[in-house]
Amino acid sequence: MDSKVIENFRTELYNYGYTLTEQQFDRLMKYYELLVLWNEKMNLTAITEFSEVLSKHFLDSLSIIKIIDLNKETSLIDIGTGAGFPGIPIKIMYPDLHVTLLDSLQKRIGFLNTVIDELNLDNIITIHGRAEDYAKPEKLRESFDVCVSRAVSNLSSLTELCIPFVKVGGCFIPYKSEKANEELSNATNALKILGGECEKTVTFSIDNNERTLLLLRKNIITPKKYPRKAGTPVKDPL
Repeated sequence: MDSKVIENFRTELYNYGYTLTEQQFDRLMKYYELLVLWNEKMNLTAITEFSEVLSKHFLDSLSIIKIIDLNKETSLIDIGTGAGFPGIPIKIMYPDLHVTLLDSLQKRIGFLNTVIDELNLDNIITIHGRAEDYAKPEKLRESFDVCVSRAVSNLSSLTELCIPFVKVGGCFIPYKSEKANEELSNATNALKILGGECEKTVTFSIDNNERTLLLLRKNIITPKKYPRKAGTPVKDPL
């Protein structure tokens, strides 16, 4: 592990507003090691080079500090978490936050459970399943202060999958690229139907790649019919 890369990483986190403890640093480095090890057996990420994982996965995940103070929040769900981004880095930096990681692939859940055990993280659980199924009232509907997702689906689809998990007054924060404004414009109808509105956007650069965070505030209860059955939000966006 390149000491200069690590120094730059610490500096970037400090510039974000984080003071990285040694325990947090050790957990992030252990997470990297597990990611690379498991990636040899299954497809978790195309990004495995140390400096790129630090920037494109860790820094990107933790850029959430630019748009919300998670010290004031209690619960967070990461929809389509994949290899644990952004949920696990967020949990490492906000140890008091109750975090739920939802993913549809059992193999990834196995990896995430190993990371949680190896890093000795508390108040974090994994769920194997689809967002359309777990957003039902008898499960996790309107249970979280914050929902996050780095999934690549268009914003209209993501809002239908994610906003039902958020309590009224809470927010959904999608991680987006340079096309965020276009996606937001196309998602106007979906937000109106689902009870949300865009309260804030933040655009910045990581490794010369433009990134945008959206804070979508949920103001009213989402109609019971949403999300629609599995696959429909992606195939037929609102």
